[in-house]
Amino acid sequence: MIASGEKKEEYRDIKPYYDTRLNKAYDVVRFRNGYQKNAPVMTVELKEICMGLGELKWGAPEWENVYIISLGKILETQNYDG
Repeated sequence: MIASGEKKEEYRDIKPYYDTRLNKAYDVVRFRNGYQKNAPVMTVELKEICMGLGELKWGAPEWENVYIISLGKILETQNYDG
């Protein structure tokens, strides 16, 4: 859904693991689908990270605040056949 441009946000739980990783300045997000050497990889522009309620249709939990990672343009893909 991100690759097609339909999904513009990604969500992560508000937990200590993500608190330490998402409270830094980033320009891009790199998504990797699996651990294989040739797994599909997509680098996407990062617009902002905030907390709030996400979109259910994009996988956010109902009535639970999460980190909302707002995505921009797809900058690069590797090993992707979409």
